[in-house]
Amino acid sequence: MKKRNRIHFEISERKLLLRVIDVVAVLLSLHCLGRFTDFTYFEISLLNLRWTIVLALHLMVFGTVFEMYNLWVASNRFLIIRSVTLTTSSTVLFYLLTPLYTPVLPQNRLQIVFFYFAIFLSLVVWRMIYLKFLASGRFIKKVVLVCDCGQAGELISDLEKVDPHFKVIAYVNTDSDCDEIVNVVPALEIDQLEAFVRRMHIAEIVIASHKTDGITANLYNQLIRLLESGYIIREYTQVYEQITQRIPVQYITRDFYRYFPFSRSNQNHFYLLMVRMFELCFSIVGIALGIALLPLILIGNAFGNRGPLFYSQKRVGRNGKVFKIVKFRTMVTNAEQDGARFATSKDHRITKFGQFLRKTRIDEFPQFFNILKGEMGIIGPRPERPVFVQKIAELMPFYETRHVIKPGLTGWAQVNYSYGATLEDSLVKLQYDLYYIKHRSIFIDINILIKTFSTVLFYRGQ
Repeated sequence: MKKRNRIHFEISERKLLLRVIDVVAVLLSLHCLGRFTDFTYFEISLLNLRWTIVLALHLMVFGTVFEMYNLWVASNRFLIIRSVTLTTSSTVLFYLLTPLYTPVLPQNRLQIVFFYFAIFLSLVVWRMIYLKFLASGRFIKKVVLVCDCGQAGELISDLEKVDPHFKVIAYVNTDSDCDEIVNVVPALEIDQLEAFVRRMHIAEIVIASHKTDGITANLYNQLIRLLESGYIIREYTQVYEQITQRIPVQYITRDFYRYFPFSRSNQNHFYLLMVRMFELCFSIVGIALGIALLPLILIGNAFGNRGPLFYSQKRVGRNGKVFKIVKFRTMVTNAEQDGARFATSKDHRITKFGQFLRKTRIDEFPQFFNILKGEMGIIGPRPERPVFVQKIAELMPFYETRHVIKPGLTGWAQVNYSYGATLEDSLVKLQYDLYYIKHRSIFIDINILIKTFSTVLFYRGQ
């Protein structure tokens, strides 16, 4: 009897599944509640279709803010309960506060309690089913890697680190000069590839060889036959980018145009005009909010910082142009008397009040003036200091590529990576920045804004 291939959902498919079933579970729960009890507040019908649409939108927006579609969160029972509680509470509250688009508040307030628990319990039950059956190891994607043996261990580790369901079970060495032993997975002889893929029901073959002469005629013909049989064959950088949502600059050459052609949005005048209008409006609101918070910041600074309220630094902006940013001071005075160095997550130079300002991102408020002047944007790579740019660019290819767009107050790297205090962290953030430059669009901008709110709400600022 033939062995059946295991089911595997890609990351994007799992996130879509979570969103769709969240909405279906909630609507089904409310429908059953209305059918078998006296619950009348929410009814699903064509006449009241807007009620259903508004509820679904509320649910998905707040679910995104409170990380219900973060796969790591979705695989942890405690974090599931926390996210569902916050999402349900916010969804119900905002749904009740928009009576023009939602049902009129019921006279019997017990209906609201039923409404809340119907949403809460349906989400919890469905997410526990997901945790039990869909987040388990039985949905592994079996992969064979074709690469040089010298890089096999690192490539396998990087892939499985970001997606534990992505399992490399063997590799084919394409470097005849390499005799290094990789103990992570078995090595296949080139002649064995096709038979092994068919026998083990491999889901995908990933090509990562940098040596074109390593793709012999024998190997090439086997790959062609597998491709014709319906097997998926992809290049490593493509797989890495899809899984991690960042560009694997450590594995590619300086011929970067092959790997990340820049998004058309970077030359789309309508998109850039809309972005600039949004930046102007957002910066004015931000400045007004900063002025409103200023009395509290002054008090906190007097007791917790004891020194100047502001400090300024030179940063590198678009096209390498240097400008000055202004921030609320979060470190002790003379923090860099021994020279410039990266701030760390537990830096002794950061004051207690400064730690609060960083975590809540309030220290960034003065940068709205930089946005108003056009030196920065709302979204983009974080501006770095010239001294660090010079050091990092000497060691890291592509680093100055991030300067092709304006730096931002928040960005793809900031919402996806916790803290950067070393050159290794800078490499990871560079990968995220280049991914944003490559895929820049209104959709990823909205995603970043929502994740930024989540970062602030969960007190994860730098």
